[in-house]
Amino acid sequence: MSDIVDVIVIGGGLVGSSAAWQLAKRDRSVVQLEQYGPKHKHGASHGTSRIYRQAYDNHLYTGLAAAALPLWRELETTTDIGFLELTGAVDHGLPEAILSKARILVEAGIKGEILTPAEASARWPGLRFDTTVLHHPDAGRLHADRAVTALKAGAAFAGAEVRHNTRVLSVVEASYGVDVITDGEALRARHVVIAAGAWTAELIDRSGFRSAIELPTLVTTQEQPAHFAPLDPGGHWPSFVHHAGAELTTAGIYGLGSDDGIKIGEHATGPVVTPDRRNYIADAAGEQRLVEYAESWLPGVDSTSVESVTCLYTSTPDSNFVIDRVGAVTVAAGFSGHGFKFGPALGELVSDLVDGKALPPDLFRLGERGK
Repeated sequence: MSDIVDVIVIGGGLVGSSAAWQLAKRDRSVVQLEQYGPKHKHGASHGTSRIYRQAYDNHLYTGLAAAALPLWRELETTTDIGFLELTGAVDHGLPEAILSKARILVEAGIKGEILTPAEASARWPGLRFDTTVLHHPDAGRLHADRAVTALKAGAAFAGAEVRHNTRVLSVVEASYGVDVITDGEALRARHVVIAAGAWTAELIDRSGFRSAIELPTLVTTQEQPAHFAPLDPGGHWPSFVHHAGAELTTAGIYGLGSDDGIKIGEHATGPVVTPDRRNYIADAAGEQRLVEYAESWLPGVDSTSVESVTCLYTSTPDSNFVIDRVGAVTVAAGFSGHGFKFGPALGELVSDLVDGKALPPDLFRLGERGK
């Protein structure tokens, strides 16, 4: 058996790596375990692009996004790895959806402005806009692979031990906290953070914690954004969310610039899968919907140049996160396709729970939820 460490973090994606970094910064002894190698493509945290934005419908998410920004910048400085570019972001479409986000930004003291579609198109000619437009400049995009690499580097720099290719079989209660049983050994810790993405519910079941840790229903889907070649490679692209309900009668669309082109995707429309049994193949009908969207709404791309990719969402019924503690176990799961932007702020929240310094927000508590 190993020596007893303060915290074992299970999961090497965004949230597990954020937690490992923040805990190690607090001088906790930390071991982070990831079942795959670096930069693997089996979960939810890989690729070249994620949206960073602060426009949400409630103060909790807007506040967490705002809190993440200086932490992301600190991580870039600490590791000398650049991954965040502030390009601004726009929401457009259904006026009620846009104006509610604008109100939250105003109440939070965050810069934003309402534009007409004509005003927005003059600034960003690669996009066609719908009804009402909200622009907020302190937003943009994150390079996902580089961000996760930096989080792990920051954790290691602060003293954490980061292990890849280490599968966790179960977690067992012990007098000092927990035993974490891997495919090679048993590790001892005072506390464990389970941030295993789509594998979270299965791990909790295998560990016999289902009665004590009441997870909401977690559903994993295989999503498939696509990249399109920009007609002007030097053009400026904000991150954007097009809300359905006005001129857009299909699913809402998100998009942003990336190293691979202009990325767009539907939110949570993919087929239900299990993480170990998925085909990684984009659905032709879903790809065609994105091509048709690009033809109608993105005059700045070549809509014939579509290149689809797949990734996982693990979602709760209400799309709110799960971040809560039961005894020596803290669970962080169900980030529902919109969690990446918050990374280090979520790491701080997990660390506060581990340290007993805070209670989780009500929206993030364990327990079944309605839709």
